[in-house]
Amino acid sequence: MSLMDRISIAPDVVHGRPAIRGTRMRVGDVLALLAAGADETEILEDYPYLTTEDIRACLEYAAAQADHAIVIAS
Repeated sequence: MSLMDRISIAPDVVHGRPAIRGTRMRVGDVLALLAAGADETEILEDYPYLTTEDIRACLEYAAAQADHAIVIAS
């Protein structure tokens, strides 16, 4: 299983936002926790249903989203 397979987008789960498969934890929420200074151990203690691989999948998803080509129409 690829890390990206841990991320799902379904219209009936958290309004179609990317979430960790099988949970209602949004990728954006995990990223916000990391950006606020929470470390992996703290996140896993606060959200015991998450795994290290889930957190890494969120980071991989964010990196893929940030790597979009930009086309400028002239």
